[in-house]
Order: sequence, then structure tokens, then C-alpha cells
Amino acid sequence: MDHSIISFLSIVLLILGILGTFLPVLPGLLLSLAGLLIYKYGTDSDLSVLYIWAFVILTLASVVLSYIIPAKTNRKYGGTRWGSIGSVIGTIVGIFLPIPLGFLVGMFAGVFIGELLHDSKDMNKALKSTKGAFIGFIYGTGFSLVVGIAMLLVVILDIVNVI
Repeated sequence: MDHSIISFLSIVLLILGILGTFLPVLPGLLLSLAGLLIYKYGTDSDLSVLYIWAFVILTLASVVLSYIIPAKTNRKYGGTRWGSIGSVIGTIVGIFLPIPLGFLVGMFAGVFIGELLHDSKDMNKALKSTKGAFIGFIYGTGFSLVVGIAMLLVVILDIVNVI
């Protein structure tokens, strides 16, 4: 297969992976990593294997952090286990909502409802917990986004022979 076609396919996968860092219908960094691997092993690239290992480790860290960060920030802002469970249920339900970013709306609604189910008298606590979930989402998504963009830049810089 032509190297330019493989390079193009790799860049498409890398871009889809970047989009997947905040759209749950795409597997995010796994797509980006696939694009990086296809580029490295499908072309005659001299890209160092150290890049591959670094991005594999960062992708694994991102997967772990995407579960840990929202839970930690939820707890930091006074959230309970009820809010965490509501977050998961809300995200799943939100994926199927026919609205833009339904997963995100579902996640926040799930946290809020979960906290109200736990303590229906304390709306401020539910709002603070929802704020914590939002901040956690931003941190986790931001980390994944930076890793995905770094993968794309490494491939582009290798294509133009800068690295």
C-alpha cells in the first residue's frame, strides 16, 4: 500500500481519536494510538519506539484517570457515592438522548439527581457535587486532549521530517 495513503489514514485516525476524547461514541485515545501505530509500522518512518511507549503509557494513564479524576473531584466538592452512581447511569442514559452532548447533560443530571436522592433537603450540596463532576470531566478530557494532540503533532512533524 502507498505510504501516503497510510499516512493519510493515520492522520484521520488521530483526528478521530482527538474528537473521541470528548465524544463518547468514539474510543478516543485508542483511535489515536491506532493511528500512531499504523503510521509507525505501515510506513518507512524512523519514528523512535520511545514515542510509541510514551504514548502507550499516557493512553493507559488517561484511561485510569478518566475514572479517578471525576470521582475525586466529586468527593472534593462534597459528593457522595450516590452522585457517582448517578453520574454513571446519567452518562449511559445521556448517550441515547437525541440532543447534542447528551452524555454530558446526562452525567450532570445523574450526579444532581443522585445527590438529591441521597439527601433531598440539601440542594446546595447536590449543586456543589455537580460542579465537582464538571471540573473532573474538564481535567480528564483536557489531559486526553493534550495527549491526542501530541500524538498528531508527532506524526505530522515526522512526516515533514522535523523530528
